[in-house]
Amino acid sequence: MPNTNTTRETLAPLIEQLCREKNVPEEVLVKALCDGMLAAARKFYKDGEDLQARYDAETGQVEIYAVLKVVEVVENPHTEISLTDARQYDVDVEVDDVMEMPKVELPNEKKTSPLGRIAAQTAKQVIMQILRELERKAIYTEYSDKVGDMVNGVIKRTEGRFEERADGPADYIVDIGKGIEAVLPIREQSRSERYKQGDRVRAVITRVHEVAKGPQVVLSRTDPRLIEHLFEIAIPEIYDGTIKVMSAVHEPGDRAKVAVMSMDRNVDPVGACVGMKGARINEIIRELRGEKIDIVQWSEDPAKYAEHALNPAKISKVIILDPVERRMEVIVEEKQQSLAIGKKGQNVRLASRLIGWQIDVKSEEQKRQEVQAAMDSFISSSTSLSEMEGVGDKVIAILRENGVENVETILDMGEDRLRELPEIGEKTAAKVMAAARDLFEEVEIEVPEGVDVPTAIAGDGAEYGAGAAAAARDEEAGESTDAGAAEADETVEAPEADEAGESDGGVAGAEEDADGDGGVSDAVPGEAADEAAADGGGEEKSDDASADEASAGGSEQPEA
Repeated sequence: MPNTNTTRETLAPLIEQLCREKNVPEEVLVKALCDGMLAAARKFYKDGEDLQARYDAETGQVEIYAVLKVVEVVENPHTEISLTDARQYDVDVEVDDVMEMPKVELPNEKKTSPLGRIAAQTAKQVIMQILRELERKAIYTEYSDKVGDMVNGVIKRTEGRFEERADGPADYIVDIGKGIEAVLPIREQSRSERYKQGDRVRAVITRVHEVAKGPQVVLSRTDPRLIEHLFEIAIPEIYDGTIKVMSAVHEPGDRAKVAVMSMDRNVDPVGACVGMKGARINEIIRELRGEKIDIVQWSEDPAKYAEHALNPAKISKVIILDPVERRMEVIVEEKQQSLAIGKKGQNVRLASRLIGWQIDVKSEEQKRQEVQAAMDSFISSSTSLSEMEGVGDKVIAILRENGVENVETILDMGEDRLRELPEIGEKTAAKVMAAARDLFEEVEIEVPEGVDVPTAIAGDGAEYGAGAAAAARDEEAGESTDAGAAEADETVEAPEADEAGESDGGVAGAEEDADGDGGVSDAVPGEAADEAAADGGGEEKSDDASADEASAGGSEQPEA
């Protein structure tokens, strides 16, 4: 019969008590007890036997036995037993059977009860180690599902104080019930809070370590979820679901912003959270050691949500810059800008975290200057009028007086609108338009079939295309300047022919070859006077040339 000093009256109640205190199942604790006793027996006997342990619930005892194999010839007496010896205990045993031999019943063997002090200490260490591991697993299993929940605890002690002062920052060890210790680290504490041993504290569970030498449960007083739980406790409408906390952010010890939404349109969420004379919100402020709290009404519209989040500042306009990247721009009056930004940027920083958008706060004057700078940059990046070849400074000055600042504007206007400008005649308009198009003609663009060609590439009339073709033909033929002048004289004799020649583009090329300076042709006195007045090209002509033009021009009057 197995023998042990531990009886049912002492072992069974001990197991039940440990199960209650350590919150572990009985079968797990029994296994730990058997493993401890087995470790002590192996250390005591030291003979290499295959020892096993078993707890007998009826007797309340732990039995230690050796597993032996039945063989014909024994080669290893620690793991084998002869058939003859085995049949002394069981007459039905056969070769290759396995027998469980209690250690106390083997002849000339030491009994299990006198394991000795060292072996008993070994059993105790093994059992305690197993119990600690079981306790950690039980804590992890219980509290890993409670991350984000608020718990109440009592400050037991402080650890890791970094200052010599008694009230300096330190990690607090908090008893959260059932003998479980949690830690409230320095980084998870508000800078305005100090505790003494025995103080009660509310905190949120943020992490649970699966394996740790110290406390496994980590608490926080800076997590925004603490504010949500405090609102739920202090405000019945939030507890019953009438009002919902959509988001909460804070900078511990300074300021917090909480966005709330009412599920009942007859209930004001902000007023319900504030309470009569601020009674409800003041209770939360006291728990947070005087931290200021802004209650914001939630909105699906990001612009309206941002307007509420930046309270108490008054917002003039909200511009959504990038809905994908969640960036917006808030425009305020000059005197409201510092209020919207807050001390050291705290107000806009909290609002940005609350709504989940990047917020840029600008005054109305800053926005006006930004728009003006963008306009100036656009104008400066356009093509200058001075880059047009053959257009004099006086024509450029007239264009600028009429609001034409770049070549792109000329191309957008077209030749018809250009003629309507004061002091710009038909011939001058054609010349300016041709010069503007020349700047964009060098790049050849392949246009797909069925797609309209832009004006800047193809022009808006046949006059330019015909004139360019005629000029190209004249250059290939190698016509002389005199031939060009003769052609110009024929045109002068019949003013109607001038219009016809102008329509097919042939006169323009001949006139340029005639005077050779890229200016206005001498052949058309009316147009020449107009060009001379506009771009100063006629100032280079002699008095005799002017007289010849006057006699050849007939009654034709210069254009206004």
